[in-house]
Amino acid sequence: MKQITSIQNQLIKDIFQLQEKSKARKKAGLFVIEGIREIEIAIKNDFEINQLLVCFDLFDANKLNHFKRKLSHTTDLIEISKEVYQKIAYRESTEGVIAIAKIKDRSLENIQLPENPLIVVLESLEKPGNIGAVLRTADAANIDAIFIADPKTDLYNPNIVRSSVGALFTNKIVTASSAEIINFLKNNNIAIFSAILQEAVSYYSVDFKQGSAIVMGTEATGLSEIWRENSTENIIIPMQGQIDSMNVSVAAAVLIFEAKRQRNSQTI
Repeated sequence: MKQITSIQNQLIKDIFQLQEKSKARKKAGLFVIEGIREIEIAIKNDFEINQLLVCFDLFDANKLNHFKRKLSHTTDLIEISKEVYQKIAYRESTEGVIAIAKIKDRSLENIQLPENPLIVVLESLEKPGNIGAVLRTADAANIDAIFIADPKTDLYNPNIVRSSVGALFTNKIVTASSAEIINFLKNNNIAIFSAILQEAVSYYSVDFKQGSAIVMGTEATGLSEIWRENSTENIIIPMQGQIDSMNVSVAAAVLIFEAKRQRNSQTI
């Protein structure tokens, strides 16, 4: 197994750039995964691992064989020192293992959906924590896809990788412009349910059993005009207190699980 003990090693410098800069990730077509569970989920969902770096001061050497059985024969296994690991690790709680993985194609043209799909569309969300939380909910509900419209944050931002707790790898995710996504939804007869306060009906009064896209915007500005103009129905979660909105990840969970409730009751 190759060993790296210097933070001046070029690979270590490259990994540090992958952690820090979206431009570096896009140029290399690579991103960083930390943690045993996250790496295992990525491998299970067919993410290609270029390198696996382990620090035996923090990682149980007996677990390496467990990883080896799942990795491709082309994956480079590299032992790194604790100093090197601390240089490139992004998370405070460490497990001593880091993977460098290839970015997957997220284009709209390649998405495959079942009949009457349930999709969540997130327009221009910026906070990685919110995106990661929605991805976790999407996985929990086993929805068919997440569409990221007009993305403001790199999907492989380390904070999204971390906050999604592996759900970044389990969901079908597409990134495209709002116009492209709207065109796709209409061409595939998928109803657009936009979460908008104005001229909206209660979310539990609409039919999510048909092909449905639940569209969410930012808490600060909501959805842009293009979604208002192309919405099949505007939906709202009625507020019973003094606050007029919820965190977008919480609102998404409410809407997603109402849609799943309707769909599950249909099959009983």
